[in-house]
Amino acid sequence: MPTPIKMPALSPTMEEGTLAKWLVKEGDTVSAGDIMAEIETDKATMEFEAVDEGIIAAIKVDEGTEGVQVGTVIAMLAEEGEDLDEAKAAGADETSSDEGEKSSDAGASANESGTSAKQSKTPASKGDQDAGKEVTKTSPTQQSGDRIIASPLARRIAEQKGLDLSEIQGSGPNGRIVKADVESAETGTAKPADEAKAPAAAAAKPADTGIPHEAAKLNNVRKVIARRLTEAKQTIPHIYLTVDVRLDALLDLRKQLNTSLEADGVKLSVNDLLIKALARALQRVPECNVSFQGEELWTYTRQDVSVAVAAPSGLITPIIADAGSKGLAQISTEMKELAGKARDGKLQPHEYQGGTASLSNLGMFGTKQFDAVINPPQAMILAVGAGEQRPHVIDGALGVATAMSATGSFDHRAIDGADGARLMEAFKNLCENPMGLVV
Repeated sequence: MPTPIKMPALSPTMEEGTLAKWLVKEGDTVSAGDIMAEIETDKATMEFEAVDEGIIAAIKVDEGTEGVQVGTVIAMLAEEGEDLDEAKAAGADETSSDEGEKSSDAGASANESGTSAKQSKTPASKGDQDAGKEVTKTSPTQQSGDRIIASPLARRIAEQKGLDLSEIQGSGPNGRIVKADVESAETGTAKPADEAKAPAAAAAKPADTGIPHEAAKLNNVRKVIARRLTEAKQTIPHIYLTVDVRLDALLDLRKQLNTSLEADGVKLSVNDLLIKALARALQRVPECNVSFQGEELWTYTRQDVSVAVAAPSGLITPIIADAGSKGLAQISTEMKELAGKARDGKLQPHEYQGGTASLSNLGMFGTKQFDAVINPPQAMILAVGAGEQRPHVIDGALGVATAMSATGSFDHRAIDGADGARLMEAFKNLCENPMGLVV
């Protein structure tokens, strides 16, 4: 019997993706472990491999197709000896739009389709597990009292149209609201304008000013960046706290450590030490290692630091998991590996999903100071500027020191100003007395 191969959910929040490239064609024989396609998610391009052997009877979705819903049939796999024409025809009725809505679980999607993502085999970090808890907790398919049951796509369309789901009759299983129900809903069910949420990253079509220009279609990563940062600025009350940090002792320590680690092929960057300093500061001020979760406040017991990396497709934040407990050499080695994978678009989901706080460093570009936007569901991000020679009072006398400005952005719903100030003080002290980073 032919097996439908469906678009998998390669992350807990993935609802759609781009089928970037087919690596097989109709008539090809595949075995378990063979790479069949490359799929572009909201963060990376990932390989998609077969878990069963058979013959590719039909390719239902062309490469380059964007917005392919999770659960959509993208190909048909025939067993040996099966008629390929019959197998191709068998998949004709498998590609309904509601099929894509029904699967929001990565494991279920992969099992139904007979395929899996190569990256998903790697055990998830705690940060990824935390992200999974959040998804489970808010899953629209779960029932809890009078909770509305609706697909993720239906909820998104309802938000964009300003519709009240409680007034829409669902036609799906057990009254579940699906895409068709929302699209056919009467405008009378719309919420008042002040209650309806603004569509994330929605933008009016620009007027043609006559100025010569080139128009490039947004890739998936850029779309997600636009949506998430718009949501962050609209929904998170940011508070900004800035400190000036003297770096001379940190630079001296880095020089000594690099001399001792040269034989091991390890060369610490200033950013490696700052990652460790932020993680240690979060250990000292756990009130800032938190996440605002509606009716709950989550306090994390591990410091997973997301580090902003500029990749060709857009900004991405690979994670140094448990940075507070790792040595500087290990942090340096992991960061170099993750940054390389980020620039190549090869990060696995557990390497960029989750995180408890973020670090963004623009000092290498000469930027003196900036305010960063919080990366939800995290509650803080540290923005680091350039280290430079500045006039500085040293032991009561005016002198010259290497200093930088660091600005923390805090979610004021979760972190009070005093706690944010304590974190910035702890970070400053660790940088100016850096032996605390090696013990």
